[in-house]
Amino acid sequence: MKLAQNINLAVDGIIFGYEDQSLFVLLIKQKYGSQKGKWALPGGFVLDNEKLIDAVKREVREETGVKVQYLEQLYTFGDNIDRDPRFRVVSVAYFGTVNPKHMILNPTTDALEAKWYAIDTIPKLAFDHSDIIKVALERLRSKLNYQPIGFNLLDSKFPFSDLEQLYMTILDQKIDRRNFRKKVLSLGFVEETDEFRKSGSGRPGKLFRFNSKKYKELEKKGINLDIKFA
Repeated sequence: MKLAQNINLAVDGIIFGYEDQSLFVLLIKQKYGSQKGKWALPGGFVLDNEKLIDAVKREVREETGVKVQYLEQLYTFGDNIDRDPRFRVVSVAYFGTVNPKHMILNPTTDALEAKWYAIDTIPKLAFDHSDIIKVALERLRSKLNYQPIGFNLLDSKFPFSDLEQLYMTILDQKIDRRNFRKKVLSLGFVEETDEFRKSGSGRPGKLFRFNSKKYKELEKKGINLDIKFA
């Protein structure tokens, strides 16, 4: 049977960042086409000889200047055959996390501009990218209970309160901090250092760091944080 098909395959990258107690997502301003001037997720079409993961890393790098080491496949968007006004496009979305402090934005190719937007200030986006971000945020929140989060979102050494705030920001809820601290420290992916951070006139705070070996181990096999809310 001869196959008559005219479907284009694309990838989109949802890159979350965290800074100053706010969760951000990386967006680009479209340079060409029917969505020119609109904000969108970095992404584009997959080359014939390219793996999907290589395609999304390439598109994010070309359109924002950001090199992402780890991306996780999120979902395939294509049930809405009119999601792209030009032609039928099926997009495989990936998401990842980075620390914006360590990133220099340098958009090229199809992007006029690249910018971090706080989750609650995202403008109207091109295509169905607002829906894609909602799905990615739901996945990120669900991961908090069964995988450690924060290795590439926080500084290498941080007060424990920074990790608590990170979780509360992502979940958009207050957590039982005593229960959270006890559980996290018992799992061993965060360890206390001998260093302190002095801030203001208050008592210096102890600094913590991620145990990278334990973190990666728990990332693979999973955890049960069983986060309690305040």
